[in-house]
Amino acid sequence: MFSGDASVLLELSDSVRRMVMSALSNLAKYLGIYKEWKMLMEGYDLKWSSSKAEDFILSRMANSQKEGNVIEWIKEVKLKIPKLSLFMDFILISGLRLREAVNSYNLIIDLTRQGRINEYYNSRNEALEHYKFKELFIRKTKKVFITFIPRNFIDEISSQQKLTEYQINNLIRRDKRMKSRFGDIREYWATFMTKWLTQPEIDFLQGRVSSTVFMRNYFNPALITDLKERVFKAIKKLEALT
Repeated sequence: MFSGDASVLLELSDSVRRMVMSALSNLAKYLGIYKEWKMLMEGYDLKWSSSKAEDFILSRMANSQKEGNVIEWIKEVKLKIPKLSLFMDFILISGLRLREAVNSYNLIIDLTRQGRINEYYNSRNEALEHYKFKELFIRKTKKVFITFIPRNFIDEISSQQKLTEYQINNLIRRDKRMKSRFGDIREYWATFMTKWLTQPEIDFLQGRVSSTVFMRNYFNPALITDLKERVFKAIKKLEALT
């Protein structure tokens, strides 16, 4: 409600989303910002009534046409706010949610300075092992387990200054012509990865573990020996875009 990024609500089930929207509406009225909250709801096409799956797809297609290519937005942010350049590359190639990306970015910096980066980054697998830091990454409704990242990114990030969600959103909001589109980046990553990964693989890397019989009882990413290789092929393509 304060960051201007309501994309997280689109990831909730219909019943949970209605309850969250109701709570936020009451809070907005109490704080005297109900008009701003209504504008945010309209911007993300959030409705009280449940929608069909095809409605969400059509909404995303319409939003992409209205807002333009998210890669162009990333380029614009990197050009106007050089301080966020590396972070924008990191969130693009990782497919993480904004909060997860910030936590991961800062954790890389902290642990490198403490000489403990090996507790988080598995050099052999070239993967950030988020599951080892449950308090940050294994939340009740939002989870992420591992992210494949080339070593050179870890080295670059380790020399940067830490960031906060507020700082990032505030820097972007300074330009009134720009809006926060981090939710669109995550959507772009998931769609882009379909060229190299299966849906269960994408869901796993973005922290979505569905209740299907396959995902709950059979899917084991440790048995997919070429997963990192295919992710890195996609990452090279993503890097070339920006």
